[in-house]
Amino acid sequence: MSQTTPPDDVRIDPPHEPGHTPREPSVDERPPRREAEPDWARDALLDMARHGLIEQRRARRWKVFFRLVTVALVVWSLTLFTLLFTAGNRSAPGLGKPSAAVIDISGLIATGETTEARRVIPQLEKAFEQENIKGIVLRMNTPGGSPVQSSAIFNAIRELKADHPDKPVYAVAEDMAASGGYYIAAAADEIYANPSSIVGSIGVRMDSFGFVGAMEKLGIERRLLTAGENKAIADPFSPADPEETDYLKGVLEEIHAQFIEAVKTGRGERLAEDEAIFSGLFYTGETAKEKGLIDGFDSVRGVVRDRIGVEQQIDFTPRRNRLEELLSTTADEFGSSLSGMTRETATPMMLP
Repeated sequence: MSQTTPPDDVRIDPPHEPGHTPREPSVDERPPRREAEPDWARDALLDMARHGLIEQRRARRWKVFFRLVTVALVVWSLTLFTLLFTAGNRSAPGLGKPSAAVIDISGLIATGETTEARRVIPQLEKAFEQENIKGIVLRMNTPGGSPVQSSAIFNAIRELKADHPDKPVYAVAEDMAASGGYYIAAAADEIYANPSSIVGSIGVRMDSFGFVGAMEKLGIERRLLTAGENKAIADPFSPADPEETDYLKGVLEEIHAQFIEAVKTGRGERLAEDEAIFSGLFYTGETAKEKGLIDGFDSVRGVVRDRIGVEQQIDFTPRRNRLEELLSTTADEFGSSLSGMTRETATPMMLP
């Protein structure tokens, strides 16, 4: 029968004799203790606690985030409600005494801008219909733009003047009343400017580019399909065609003739006998006065006070409503921007 060896941590002492006190072994005599086993249960609990804290922090952050989003949505909704409620309530300002209506014609004259015909003409009509408005002043700060928009505003002013002959219309060029801007100013009874203003530029232009040489150097092949032999007229990726160029010049000359006729109708015999006026040149206010393009030097305030004879001036300039200002642009304007970027042919413009 084999004898079993006792474990290392079990010590068997010999029997003690009576009256004998066992001696406590010294440190050196004690058997070495085995290192404690890893406390896996404690580690697991710590890991669970750590993950619990992380989840609590995440939940707290998401809670704060959703609260902020909720507050932002509430503020946004209230703002939109307020703007929608007040957008249509911009009635004409109170007119308690005789006044002059001032309408700014500034920036590019084009569809989608505040100077487009569909915005300016209603404001002109409001100004003419107000009984206490004794005259209208067009404050000009524009290089021009679309001949269509300029012509529409010019014609509307002429018609309104015919219906209200007692209300004069003045145009005052500040920095610039050029090209399409001067087209509109020509409808006024009188035009004033600063000696340093830029006035005139009675002409039409069409801008384009030619990339044929660059395409040949880069080895790019142009593939163009059209239905209609002239559909791709003025295509910048095709060689210039003399017949197409002559046709486009004819279109520009036709629009130019309309422009000249409008200026002659508005200015009449005040224009000097100088064909260079209609060549597209622009002039300082001082030279423009010599050529009969303006009637003199004055400011908006001076015209209101000295020529219309009132002290108060009221702004009738077309503005975007508050909702449009908040959204920055309307869907129509966005569409116009896209069509402007993707159009294949150049558009006639009245610009210096």
